[in-house]
Amino acid sequence: MADALSLASSCDADVPVGAGLYDESGALVSRGRNERERRGDPTAHAEVEALRAGAAALGRWRLDGCTLVVTLEPCVMCAGALVSARVDRVVFGAWDAKAGAVGSVWDVVRDRRALHQVEVVGGVLTQECSQVLTDFFARRRSV
Repeated sequence: MADALSLASSCDADVPVGAGLYDESGALVSRGRNERERRGDPTAHAEVEALRAGAAALGRWRLDGCTLVVTLEPCVMCAGALVSARVDRVVFGAWDAKAGAVGSVWDVVRDRRALHQVEVVGGVLTQECSQVLTDFFARRRSV
């Protein structure tokens, strides 16, 4: 989570979210950060960026055996991408009471009707992950 937090802190104009994809041995495969504003791409969330880079690095779209670590609870789009990519586990920091889709508002990744379920570990370094977001929005409001 420390690596994802560092990556989140490097976001400038974008909401600070960082993610890392790890293989079965715990080795970092890829990273991603939120770049929606910078690139003008509504799908450029940290999770999607890490999944895309991970699929390219591994040479396969099925990311079974992998764990995605992200600073903010994934949204519906990102949760759907985790299911589609067959990721084994998602570990996240801050809960998202407005748009969270792995337990807060929805629980897309553990829906028994889905073709794949993802293990969820939430609340890792919650305070630190939340603080990065709080600081970002405080700066935005003061401008």
